[in-house]
Amino acid sequence: MEHEHSVMVLGSALLVLSVVLFTSINPELANAIYNTAKGFIAEELAWYYIGLISFTLFFSIWIIFSRYGKIRLGKDSDRPEFSNFSWFAMLFGAGIGIGILFWSIAEPINHFQGNPFIAKSDNMTTAAAQVAMRISIFHWGLHGWGLFAVMGLILAYFSYRKGLPLSIRSSLYPVFGERIYGPIGHLADLLAVFGTVFGIATSLGLGAQQINAGLQYLTGIDVSSANQAVLIAIISIIATVSALTGVQKGIRILSELNMHLTVLILVLFIVFGPTAYLLGAFFTNMGDYLVHAVELGFWVNPNPEDPWQGWWTLFYWGWWIAWSPFVGIFIARISRGRTIREFVLGVLIAPTVLGAFWITMFGNTAIFMELFGNGGVVNAVNEDITMALFKTIEFLELGQALTLLLAVVCTIMLVTYFVTSADSATLVICTLVAMGQEHPPARYRVFWGAAIGGVSAVLLFAGGLTALQTASVVAALPFSGVIIMAIYGLCKALKAETDTQARPSDQAFQADTIKVPKGV
Repeated sequence: MEHEHSVMVLGSALLVLSVVLFTSINPELANAIYNTAKGFIAEELAWYYIGLISFTLFFSIWIIFSRYGKIRLGKDSDRPEFSNFSWFAMLFGAGIGIGILFWSIAEPINHFQGNPFIAKSDNMTTAAAQVAMRISIFHWGLHGWGLFAVMGLILAYFSYRKGLPLSIRSSLYPVFGERIYGPIGHLADLLAVFGTVFGIATSLGLGAQQINAGLQYLTGIDVSSANQAVLIAIISIIATVSALTGVQKGIRILSELNMHLTVLILVLFIVFGPTAYLLGAFFTNMGDYLVHAVELGFWVNPNPEDPWQGWWTLFYWGWWIAWSPFVGIFIARISRGRTIREFVLGVLIAPTVLGAFWITMFGNTAIFMELFGNGGVVNAVNEDITMALFKTIEFLELGQALTLLLAVVCTIMLVTYFVTSADSATLVICTLVAMGQEHPPARYRVFWGAAIGGVSAVLLFAGGLTALQTASVVAALPFSGVIIMAIYGLCKALKAETDTQARPSDQAFQADTIKVPKGV
């Protein structure tokens, strides 16, 4: 299948290069096209994105309690490769680590100033604060992780249970059969590569800006595109080296470091922040979110002139969809040997609870300052969103030493989450272009490690980062069709497997009936 590898390698590289060149050479035209497409989605297809995300959540919950929950992702004798701590640390770090670190203060503060669920007269009140936390946790909670759980489950099932390549095309086998090794499969994988590259490039660009802001706060270094490009280059080299060492070494070690740093910073916020208020807010936030989650999940803004849902919920849903092949493949790669029930429960619950706790500790600390303290966070977010975290730490008024400690820990976390996201994405893209090989060639890892960093840097200089954020949301539209077909394929395969167990003479969709071309 080396020829097929070449098709994927060249096709994915040309696709990424063409979009980057187009965005860099004529950013105004690119922005106009991307924004027109995003505007069409927001006005005409909001119901579709919202319906799809809610459906995947309910599907993931259904499958936990179904007869399929006891099926193991691998042979019946397989057991998990990683401990629960390592597994959770890797899936959380790859999934949303750098994003939630960026938005955990900025998003609640934005909603605190106004959103469609409260009257303007209630902006920046305690009522607005509760709704702001509800919306923020909703955007990072069960709905997004439901999609990741479904995609990860599909990929792990077809790869480890059925012996197919670890790639998006394998999920379409029950629908298209061996044609997945042709243009249909190439298209599915190329869409996955596109979403992954530009999704991660946008996040890394935002991460670089926030690291630059942290270094300015700590050392006085200028905030500039040149400095951010240098940061991207340095961190991309580290990420590429980590990707070369594989999941068991570099990625696992960095993910565990991330988790230890996360626990440390959360403890520091609890101890030195408004402790009783934060702990009470966490329980209130969780109850409030769970009560309203279904309602929020189906809400479509009835006011077509209000851009809020397009700016926030639709952006997040498109973002989760675009990232689902990347995170799905990665968590499938680290989940062999777990049962379907264990896998889906873990992916749904653990990251949602930690995400809600994180957003509460950071977001409610900032809101407490605005409601009951000296304020300043709202102005800081409105002036420079990348400084939200560091200004909040400063406004805690802990003294120079402790303020410096928290700022240093947060900057280190930004770097380590940056590296974890980049090396995980590099490994996933290489897996896709290598037709599902779990250990793709080193040259692929070096090329795509450099490419991801290069895309981020080029877009920063071209001013096209926002445009590519929008492009990732638009790219989610065609890939959403792949998700629907993949869920249908999973249901068909699971039914065939359980029916075969009930009637052993029936060989429907047994592993030895699947033809995997040599070299895959």
